[in-house]
Amino acid sequence: MKSIYIYFIFILLSVPLNLLAQNSNSKEHYTYQVREEHGDLNSDGKMDRIIVEMDTVNETRPLRLQIFLSQPNGKLALAVSSTQIIEPQYPVGNQGKFNGYQIPDFFIEKGVLKMWSEIKGGNITYDFKYNNGNFELIYVDKLTNNVTKGYIDEKTIFTETKFDLITGIRTETDEISGSDKALKVRKKRVLIRPLPKIQDFKFSDKELY
Repeated sequence: MKSIYIYFIFILLSVPLNLLAQNSNSKEHYTYQVREEHGDLNSDGKMDRIIVEMDTVNETRPLRLQIFLSQPNGKLALAVSSTQIIEPQYPVGNQGKFNGYQIPDFFIEKGVLKMWSEIKGGNITYDFKYNNGNFELIYVDKLTNNVTKGYIDEKTIFTETKFDLITGIRTETDEISGSDKALKVRKKRVLIRPLPKIQDFKFSDKELY
């Protein structure tokens, strides 16, 4: 009877220890900084900070974007932290293979946070503007091509998509390399309300624009 009691106590004690071990193994390790940018994002005349860090322990190599805003006391406070806006370097659905894209670049121009990313057949730039405590997506500029042979020639068609989310005007322009005249221009109005916020933005959202 005593041995059964001791065994029961051991089980009770081992459960939280196992849970603690699992939690420890699942902790994030964003310790490697790959991007850093400084600029005024909230129009207070002070420098804010953007960093992108990689988790080098996780096999998928996920990335985390963090935005720090300046405070009246001169210190920086974390305003945004997102692990879903940038695709991991080795996505789960890619069977352990590299996704083929470089890590996005971030710039600050005239108070606008710009995120430049490679996509299939081109690149895309997102503009986020600080408004009422949030960074809202206000503009998208995407450039793609119809290359199928692996190289660009005189028949390659480039498509530039400019999407002003504030007005809702989305314009697609087709051009041939080296030509000053557009082949075709398509324009339509697409209203997205409320404007997408950076903390809710996912790397797969590129398909929406």
